[in-house]
Amino acid sequence: MIVQRVVVTLLLVLLGMVPAWSAKAIALSRLESGGNSLSGLVDSDLQKKLQEAIYKNPQWRRLVNQKRMAVGVMDLNGDQPRFARVNGNQMMYAASLPKIAILLAAYVSIEDGSLEETEEVHADLAAMIRVSSNSAATRMIDRIGMRKIGRILADPKYGFYDKKQGGGLWVGRRYAADSERFGDPLHNISHGASITQVCRFYYLLSLGQLVSPQRSAQMLEELSDPKLHHKFVSELNKLDPEATLYRKSGTWRNYHSDSVMVRSTQWRNYILVAMVESADGEKIIKKILPTVEAVLQ
Repeated sequence: MIVQRVVVTLLLVLLGMVPAWSAKAIALSRLESGGNSLSGLVDSDLQKKLQEAIYKNPQWRRLVNQKRMAVGVMDLNGDQPRFARVNGNQMMYAASLPKIAILLAAYVSIEDGSLEETEEVHADLAAMIRVSSNSAATRMIDRIGMRKIGRILADPKYGFYDKKQGGGLWVGRRYAADSERFGDPLHNISHGASITQVCRFYYLLSLGQLVSPQRSAQMLEELSDPKLHHKFVSELNKLDPEATLYRKSGTWRNYHSDSVMVRSTQWRNYILVAMVESADGEKIIKKILPTVEAVLQ
């Protein structure tokens, strides 16, 4: 089965599921010029339109101003990706969304030989992402080690937790009751994320730049076929049921988050991330998707 998985992964690479865009080198150069912030890819026109669309809604404007709502979008159409964000570097509690950091750490560990690539590991990764299994996530944390996950996120090679950029992705607690807690250095958040770093995660995966092209394709495979059909997915299933979705969401009490990379034969080729702290968070996130799509069109 492992051999079959590798063959499928290589086919995904060859068929373009990890895209080889004509402007790849230029985009990567612009990404590097902006450090870990994606500032080198910000499009002023898209940024203005996104801010205007968000601020038209009084509730959303209030949440944004209170640092309780963040939205980021990356348009993947055309020769150059276009990025825009609201509260882009604001790190927030993101519940299960940071499980994507465990996914990255798993493939880093497989690549360096410290984690054996088995069917049980892949089953846990799929369950952790597609149905957001807390028990599977906890088993993966225990296999890899909490401190190693933190070192990988802060490693300049990946840069997903950067103090100079307000933090970013962080996993500081097992997804189990009565677990020891290690809050992030800046905000003391146990499971945190920022819009910018989540967008970077999907973008670098799409370029085959996380660990290796083969490992990037494997991570995309784990992120595909989401089984929780709510938030962004519920809207996309109505708007474009044939689109391919790579997705991870999170919910805990008033904390709601969602992230998706959409690949479609239509115009829908984008990355969208939202985090909201509100009792109405899930409803807000569902409404964000058509609002952002209107901006993109």
